[in-house]
Amino acid sequence: MKKIFFSSLVVLFTQQVFSQKVFSVNYANQADVKVYVVKYENQADLKVFKVKYENQAGENNGKWFFTQYENQAKKTIFFVPYENQADLKIFFVDYENQAGWRNAAKKQLLY
Repeated sequence: MKKIFFSSLVVLFTQQVFSQKVFSVNYANQADVKVYVVKYENQADLKVFKVKYENQAGENNGKWFFTQYENQAKKTIFFVPYENQADLKIFFVDYENQAGWRNAAKKQLLY
């Protein structure tokens, strides 16, 4: 019984640690990361695909699930109006296999 309980906790904890669940906040000072959406894929640090379900979220690989509540998210983000205000530039892609980092130096922002 203890073994099953412990295994369940490990699985849940691992899922929480690696999931790329984000919440969009209303003010820049509430955000962990300030994000700017670029017009062209080659301008982005990260290509993002929005998944429909929480369990589809990736392990810092550009597959994002937008949570309904802030306390459910691993990272809070704020969409800035100007590129020079951003910590991270993203481009939303249409297909899951297109998601991923273009600038690996910024990867630590979402850990």
